[in-house]
Amino acid sequence: MAATIIDGNQVAADIRSELKEKVTKLKAEKGLTPGLGVILVGENPASISYVTGKAKACEEIGIHEETIRMPDTTSETELLQIVEKLNNDPKFHGILVQLPLPKQIDEKKVLLAIRPEKDVDCFHPYNVGKMLIGEPDYLPCTPAGVQQLLVRSGNDPSGKHVVICGRSNIVGKPLMAMLMQKAKGANATVTVVHTGTKDMTYYLRQADIVIAAVGAPQVIKADMVKDGVVVIDVGVNRVPDATKKSGFRLVGDVDFDAIKEKASAITPVPGGVGPMTITMLMMNTVTAAEKKG
Repeated sequence: MAATIIDGNQVAADIRSELKEKVTKLKAEKGLTPGLGVILVGENPASISYVTGKAKACEEIGIHEETIRMPDTTSETELLQIVEKLNNDPKFHGILVQLPLPKQIDEKKVLLAIRPEKDVDCFHPYNVGKMLIGEPDYLPCTPAGVQQLLVRSGNDPSGKHVVICGRSNIVGKPLMAMLMQKAKGANATVTVVHTGTKDMTYYLRQADIVIAAVGAPQVIKADMVKDGVVVIDVGVNRVPDATKKSGFRLVGDVDFDAIKEKASAITPVPGGVGPMTITMLMMNTVTAAEKKG
């Protein structure tokens, strides 16, 4: 029996509808419009596309958004000055500096300069620490999207064995911290496998839920997971495809076609985790405004 497809586009649309209602209420009851300040340095095509997507989402929900575009030649000092300006501007409840930054700029220094209460990406060590002890103000966007997909698709991780493939600071580590909490939508037994794991398949075959965040195309095969597993595929990889106008297609970190015949539920790529990341950024921005309200 083929797996149920977890539709990230639909879940994201549902959450955005809920956020739109919250924004309407904030405006009506408190005269407050959530605001997001975005800084884009350079002309990286992927970054431009991502920032454009964020602007559209803000417009849809009713969030005030401004993108400050800066050239590749921007100095670290110039960027830090803009960050501080946004820190002090009350119309912006969230600040996002689009990564990656040009090599002359220290990304860590810039991210540390964003005030924790405006850090809607949840990259600041203060917010990461609060998340780790189970008292988060915000949750990092992609891991939060994964958690929402699980809960809203009827695959609550509570009591389940979750195996996370990958230990990045953006996905693997924070997701581990989130899912092990004694909290709603968590309370799981969590194993993290990575490049130093000697026998990844040993752990994957024990998993009730597999979360793939490896960053390599289709490395997790059907014989590596058990029947009835739930699979959340965070990976987005380009592989050559002569039948496509672009010359490539997007695939995840799991062998989707084979595993969907074995899993009970699975996210597609594209259309799974991807739409959730920007939606969770919107959620954090609305939360930041509510805290000020």
